[in-house]
Amino acid sequence: MISYYFFTFNKFYVIINSGNSLGGDSMFQVGDKVLYPMYGAGIIDSIEEKEVLGVKGQYYLLNIPHVNMEIMIPVGKAEDLGIRQVVNSEVVDDVLRFFFEGDTDPVMFESNNRFYRDINKKKMKSGDIYQESEIIRDLTRKSNLHKLGMEDNNMLHTALQLVTSEIVQVKGIEMEKAVEMLQSVINQAKEEKEKQEALG
Repeated sequence: MISYYFFTFNKFYVIINSGNSLGGDSMFQVGDKVLYPMYGAGIIDSIEEKEVLGVKGQYYLLNIPHVNMEIMIPVGKAEDLGIRQVVNSEVVDDVLRFFFEGDTDPVMFESNNRFYRDINKKKMKSGDIYQESEIIRDLTRKSNLHKLGMEDNNMLHTALQLVTSEIVQVKGIEMEKAVEMLQSVINQAKEEKEKQEALG
């Protein structure tokens, strides 16, 4: 699937090629808050007929404010692209409450492990907030042992952006506040770990 990118009026635009899907029933309505895996959460600003490369089709115009981006998504491709409604507030609370529950495979802590990087990429592409939070959990634990490499660091940064962007849309708060909420959970987990280590 081919995407087209361009800048205008200080905003970044992405056009997703429709391929053979020019129509289809609309999964979403104007004003719906949705998450596009790898890009983040935003709002459907409009549903419009657009002509791309000489072909007309129905497109969602998805505004993703945290990266100042607007994406034109063919209505018939939305499901294939993994676009979904944002989770509800209870799910966000659940994610934050149990953020550091669960074990991390010790092999993950190896400084250069391609297998687990591939697993993290699949989790990222899933668009599942629980799997995104697992990436943050595991890479945060890894960073406590040694400095992350560039690829792991980029993966952690992207996962943090995806989760916080969804918190923004679900809770109706500013990005700064969402970052504070998530960072508070991470800091609390670090403090508890240090206390446990001090107690032996």
